[in-house]
Amino acid sequence: MQVTNEFLQNLRQDYKGATLDASDVDNNPITQFKKWFDDAVTAQVYEPNVMTLATADKSGRPDARIVLLKGVDDDGFRFFTNYLSAKGKQLKRNPYAALVFFWPDLERQVRIEGVVEKLDKETSEAYFITRPIASQIGAVASPQSQVIPDRAVLEERFEDLKNKSEGKLITKPAHWGGYIVKPTRIEFWQGRRSRLHDRINFELIKGSWVKNRLAP
Repeated sequence: MQVTNEFLQNLRQDYKGATLDASDVDNNPITQFKKWFDDAVTAQVYEPNVMTLATADKSGRPDARIVLLKGVDDDGFRFFTNYLSAKGKQLKRNPYAALVFFWPDLERQVRIEGVVEKLDKETSEAYFITRPIASQIGAVASPQSQVIPDRAVLEERFEDLKNKSEGKLITKPAHWGGYIVKPTRIEFWQGRRSRLHDRINFELIKGSWVKNRLAP
């Protein structure tokens, strides 16, 4: 099969699984998010906590990648990474980000925009020790986003650290930790027939969430 423009133009899916009315959406968007997340877990969506994280570099050019949601409450959405990675450096210069969750099995999408802050050291350490040992070693071994000559260098460094840390507590490296995206806007999207999708948008105005319907 050849991927041509004609093929892509004719590649489409008509959504018909559910509807979304503003009256059915909780007035607290975090509560609503948790309801939808629970639906995704119940539906056995593959890795429901996968989210796209979009940041901007020093020139204002957008940059996006997949990360994993590791916590959510009324304060915001949490994830963990290397502070010296590309995203870490971008967030240091410009502490604003966007998140996107897409659960195709449910024909649902959630878009989030907000201010990003580092989590405190204690919170990051508490999460770090819950990670599998191999993931802890990987966080220490990988100079994330930096150029390396080949994979062998990375694997050798991993094995060296694995051998040296056997039977020992692995300490969270200073360059690794968590962030929280404190939302100022959250949109819930439900796919509908004929591309007339349902979009319920929340905007934080003077400390309160204002809910509106948007045209698709």
